[in-house]
Amino acid sequence: MNARTRTEERVPLLQAHPGFDRDERGSCPMRDVLDRIGDSWSLLVVINLQERPVRFNALKRSIEGISQRMLTVTLRSLERDGLVRRTVKPTTPPEVEYALTEVGQSIAVPIGALGLWAAQNRDLLVRARARFDAENA
Repeated sequence: MNARTRTEERVPLLQAHPGFDRDERGSCPMRDVLDRIGDSWSLLVVINLQERPVRFNALKRSIEGISQRMLTVTLRSLERDGLVRRTVKPTTPPEVEYALTEVGQSIAVPIGALGLWAAQNRDLLVRARARFDAENA
């Protein structure tokens, strides 16, 4: 898929936008971000950590359907990518809290905008799917 520029030269569409060019490792920044936040649980974790630090069990209760293992894996991945900070408090038993880092807070902004868009366009999407399904049955 290509886009035309003013000089009518063909430019690959994705490379015409910032964030889609491959870096020196051959990695695409947009793909890296989507791989992290585009899974089933990362978005929900980020949204639930947006307001304040949250303990593990409270976070698990706030995300319907997530298993303890999947929450652990998701938090570790977000921590590895620098989006979440894990803090262990020296109590008995140890208290563990998770919070968004500054980078995590910055990605929460577009995630919130995406959530708002989804809420505002939900009915339109449902109608479009129903129309498509009826026409292609």
